Amino acid sequence: MDEALTIEVRHEPGYAAVTAAGEIDISTVTRLRDCLFELAASGGPLVVDLEQVSFIDSVGLAVLVGTANRAAAHGGSLYAVCARPKVCKLFRLTGLDSQIPLARTMDEAREALAARTAPS
Repeated sequence: MDEALTIEVRHEPGYAAVTAAGEIDISTVTRLRDCLFELAASGGPLVVDLEQVSFIDSVGLAVLVGTANRAAAHGGSLYAVCARPKVCKLFRLTGLDSQIPLARTMDEAREALAARTAPS
């Protein structure tokens, strides 16, 4: 794969948002893993926007699982945003959608975060 991966991190009120664009594969995943693992260790909610990801392979999916596990171990959580049919299908086929909530938009992810942190 020869499409570069770009990673943008934004710190929003109450959560960190990471936007990935391009291809997530064996040649690009290290930077993404390092970024996500560092943010997950903070213990806060983390949203990964995959809407601009044109390709993700098994190592990319493994990084998302590792990030979700690391976030949970530090008291945080991971949400993914993507409406791309191929990526959504991968989440369903691998069962990742049962471990990482998948939102279709950033607004939907923000609403899920707000519902989770709202007082009961």
